[in-house]
Amino acid sequence: MSSRISAIATKSAAEIGRAIGAGAVRAESLTEHYLMIAEGREEVYVLLCPERALAEARAADRRAALGDRRSRLDGVPISWKDLFDLAGEPSEAGSALLKGQIVARDGEAVRRLARAGLVALGKTHMSELAFSGLGYNPITATAPCAFDETLVAGGSSSGAAASVAMGLAAAAIGSDTGGSVRIPSAWSGLVGLKTTHGAIPLTGTVPLSPSLDTIGPLCRTIEDAAVFYALLTGKREPDLTGASLIGLHFWAAQGAVLEACDPEILDGFEAALARLEGAGAVITRAPIPEFETALQVTAQQGGIVNTEGYAIWGDQLEARPELVYPMVLERFRSGRSFRADQIDGARLMLQGLARAYQRRTAGFDAVLMPTTANLPPKIADLAADPDYAMRQNMLALRNTRLANLLGLCALALPSGRSASGLPLSVSLYGGPFEEARLLRLGAACERALALA
Repeated sequence: MSSRISAIATKSAAEIGRAIGAGAVRAESLTEHYLMIAEGREEVYVLLCPERALAEARAADRRAALGDRRSRLDGVPISWKDLFDLAGEPSEAGSALLKGQIVARDGEAVRRLARAGLVALGKTHMSELAFSGLGYNPITATAPCAFDETLVAGGSSSGAAASVAMGLAAAAIGSDTGGSVRIPSAWSGLVGLKTTHGAIPLTGTVPLSPSLDTIGPLCRTIEDAAVFYALLTGKREPDLTGASLIGLHFWAAQGAVLEACDPEILDGFEAALARLEGAGAVITRAPIPEFETALQVTAQQGGIVNTEGYAIWGDQLEARPELVYPMVLERFRSGRSFRADQIDGARLMLQGLARAYQRRTAGFDAVLMPTTANLPPKIADLAADPDYAMRQNMLALRNTRLANLLGLCALALPSGRSASGLPLSVSLYGGPFEEARLLRLGAACERALALA
């Protein structure tokens, strides 16, 4: 495989799309490259789809030759988290409970991107049934961090992030119920978009918590995220041109979202805020009471994800509990302990908090916080100490889950490197269905943060 193709394959999805459109590279050659280097990376890919991928790539090349491309990502090869249905392939969602479960047709998100001409390389590993923020999965496989393979990649879209960060796909599509797009994006130096619940249909995905599950891309740039958002929702692509931070007002959340943060993350967050201010942003630093209360509500009143997840999977989990990693099994089983009135009460309280949050932050362009409180832990440490694994999991999810609980959209952005060389990430929170505005803000922030 030529060095030219290898160089193009490490670029963003939008850049690859432009190269295909300009005739600088063939989609088939790129797809062959990705398939070749992904072969043997069983810790990242559950399976590859060479016949489908090459057929899709050849069709994209024919369209490019005729000047009839379906989208500006026509022919770009991507990976899919193993909870999206790909016709004729198993949909196992990282669980031995679903081993060999073959599906007949593509899920809706897969169909939408196939219609736009994207190439499906295969399916990537994930946390069991998407119920962990770490990506540690001793049952099927644990996708490693691209920056240090002794560390986890973050979950639950762990293999999705690894496939992009390791250069095994141009971008990936994952799901986010409490942070599962943003945590692995943060720990892999990627952009991750958490869309508003309901923005993208969930048909043809393995569920965890239907009232909170969302779909979003893990990719290299804000431009990529914007294109994927448009293709997956059917909306107009957000305009990123001329985006500026001058005069924009951001609320940098303090309080609970900064508690127990790794010192390197705190230092990185302050450095990111300084760069944003240097680019013209006005930043207010203060706690957000609704964040504090939302975390208390979920701890005291009931776990919505746990309860919905157990309602869906409880019978299968109890029939074969030996097939499930004990930490994941324990989290599902905790859903049995909440009464229906507790869950209803929690939902009503969170809806009220969401309204109060939107009123409180209405004068600001976005809310900022560190994407995660912790850096990726070592795989060996998680394997050796289940209690440590549980603590790290809840710490990883603490900040990200707020966007899901309050019905917000959110964007994780690379913001530099820690002193130990690991990626750092800052998140922007926007209101419900404000993805287009948030992505434009993200484009301005991306430029400012890249100056580090």
